[in-house]
Amino acid sequence: MYIVTNRIRVKKGFAHKMAPNFTKPGPLLDFKGFVKVEVAISTQFEDYDEMNVNMYWESLEDFQVWRESDAFRKAHDRPSSEGESDSPLLGSQIVIQEVASTLEK
Repeated sequence: MYIVTNRIRVKKGFAHKMAPNFTKPGPLLDFKGFVKVEVAISTQFEDYDEMNVNMYWESLEDFQVWRESDAFRKAHDRPSSEGESDSPLLGSQIVIQEVASTLEK
């Protein structure tokens, strides 16, 4: 299993408002290998909040199919009229991790 994390830095106060957008039901649920998505928020930083959008996939190949799909492009499309200064987004980084060991109750 793989966890694909999008670490998104946003302006203070925006993370809790934006988090539900990443967990709305949609086409993602129909993709082979998709397990779940969860959003974790860190508000400890002075200048920004951070959202970690964690997507769980059975394989990297399944994730790549999603990432190259029209559904992905549509989900990430933003209106061109949205000004950079108006956007709460400050930056992001994708981190891909293979689950090597787990313990569950």
